[in-house]
Amino acid sequence: MTQMRKLTAEDGHTLDAAVAGDDAKARGGVVVLQEIFGLNDHIRDLPRRFAEAGYFAVAPALFDRAERGVELPYDPEGRDHGLALKAAVDDDAIFDVSAAITAAAAAGPVAVVGFCWGGSLAWRAATSLTGLAGAVSYYGGELPSKAGLVSHCPVLAHFGTRDKTIPIEGVNTFIKAQGDANPAVVTHIYEADHGFNCDARGQFDAEAASLAWTRTLAFLDEICG
Repeated sequence: MTQMRKLTAEDGHTLDAAVAGDDAKARGGVVVLQEIFGLNDHIRDLPRRFAEAGYFAVAPALFDRAERGVELPYDPEGRDHGLALKAAVDDDAIFDVSAAITAAAAAGPVAVVGFCWGGSLAWRAATSLTGLAGAVSYYGGELPSKAGLVSHCPVLAHFGTRDKTIPIEGVNTFIKAQGDANPAVVTHIYEADHGFNCDARGQFDAEAASLAWTRTLAFLDEICG
């Protein structure tokens, strides 16, 4: 069962987090990083799914620095509100990611798994923070523009061919940039749209979501031992 808990970032900011699993029995920790729609039902349910797979999962409320209790609808108004909140907190969000990593580390090795904006943050965490066992990015829009960064841990990236916000040319740029320089980065491409993992969105693709989830759990099992 998912419960809410308070976290404190290194700069003193306090934020909410949805937490699930038993840190004393889990095989490792997973930090779930939200989309631009806030810590909504979909994101709060993901810690439960990771806990059922044997992990202790923490999903921080990354908009708390600007507005607390944010749960936005998947519509143009929700998107615009989310983009404004993202712009307000993006520079400091890595502090909150780090706080969630610290909390998840009670269970052992930690991986971050992010979706949309969270997918970009997962890549940024992998390239700027040390001590992570791995990172998983679902349709992270910044990966092509930040493809030149070098990850400090293994990374799994998921993209969709029909994602107009991340054109396939950008995905190929990301893949090419890794090459021999970053062999611990593995990328999978699906015949799907942006947000294909979220069953609350019109872009949901059950087949792609299932395959990506299977690959994500296999990746976590490997890096967490």
